[in-house]
Amino acid sequence: MSLIRILKTIFMIDFLTGLIMAIKEIFKPKKTINYPFEKGVISPRARGEHALRRYPNGEERCIACKLCEAVCPAQAITIESSERKDGSRKTTRYDIDMLKCIYCGLCEESCPVDAIVQGPNFEFATETREELYYNKEKLLENGDRWENILAANINADSSHR
Repeated sequence: MSLIRILKTIFMIDFLTGLIMAIKEIFKPKKTINYPFEKGVISPRARGEHALRRYPNGEERCIACKLCEAVCPAQAITIESSERKDGSRKTTRYDIDMLKCIYCGLCEESCPVDAIVQGPNFEFATETREELYYNKEKLLENGDRWENILAANINADSSHR
């Protein structure tokens, strides 16, 4: 047999193997989803938009320890605090510059009371840069909106902490 005939035979076997694989794939269920109309499953450890949580009685969880501000590698978090009548601290200003944020999750890990968390929302594109400067009110609003999901995610992730 000549070399050309051997190469043609090998090529034909490879071609038929590929054709059979393609035909098998036609009958398997699709691996893609029709995003944005269908949403995939999001991991409880996903890092999305930030939120500040409250206790069940409505009091803010943040104790102004400023650990999240200190650990943030991008220096995206700014916290100012004042003292309450009972001697404890509370935040008067809690800002996150989402343009600087690198979504590393260190702020979430450093918080001793699970006040700052990264929520399930990863679709928060804006038209202006100013909308990505989050203040305390915006963060608390996010926390109130997603509290059930956030609590479930923290509970599901507790074995990894």
